[in-house]
Amino acid sequence: METIRMIEKKTTQRISNPSPRLLTLKKAADFLGLTTWSMREAIWRGDIPVVRFPGGRKMFVDTLDMERFIERNKVTF
Repeated sequence: METIRMIEKKTTQRISNPSPRLLTLKKAADFLGLTTWSMREAIWRGDIPVVRFPGGRKMFVDTLDMERFIERNKVTF
C-alpha cells in the first residue's frame, strides 16, 4: 500500500512540475556537459539556435534543438 502511495506521489509531482522546454544557457551547458563559454561558441557558430523574447537580452535554448544537436554530432568508431 505504501508503494502505491509513493508511485502516485511521484506521478503527481511529474505532472505538476514538467521539465521546462526552454533552458538558460547555464542549464543547457550543464545538460550537454559544456562550459558556458563553449555553449556560447556553439551558438555563435550557428550549431545551436537560441530563443530570445522581444525586448529581452536573455537567451534560452530549446531542449528539442539540443537533442537535434546531439543526434547530428554522434559518431561511431
